[in-house]
Amino acid sequence: MKTYSPKKGEVDRHWFVVDASDQTVGRLSTEVARLLTGKHKPEYAPHIDTGDFVIVINAEKAVFSGRKEDLKVYYRHSQHPGGLKSRTAAQVRSQRPARLIEYAVKGMLPKNRLGRHQLRKLKVYAGAEHPHQAQQPEAISFT
Repeated sequence: MKTYSPKKGEVDRHWFVVDASDQTVGRLSTEVARLLTGKHKPEYAPHIDTGDFVIVINAEKAVFSGRKEDLKVYYRHSQHPGGLKSRTAAQVRSQRPARLIEYAVKGMLPKNRLGRHQLRKLKVYAGAEHPHQAQQPEAISFT
């Protein structure tokens, strides 16, 4: 018996809507990353993008456990001397709350071309509205 390997054209993609209200950021992000990579499908292959599109709404209502809101720090560097910048999770939430979910999911995806392609299928919105009604997304909850 031959091993089945999915082809690009054979992948059936769906759209899912996830409500982040009162959800822990880390636990929500693991489930979103699983949907983006396609690990919930029987035809999953690690070298092919078999994942689905995921829309996360109410990202501003997602919560951190413990004191991570004040203690978790996000770093970036400009590659110039003295170019290290840092912001806490509370500062990120006050400016762009959707970035918290994006950063968490990005850290759970592969660190290569395939992971960057999978991350483009993630749409995160701070409020309850999103412009993807035409795709008829299916509501999914992780509780």
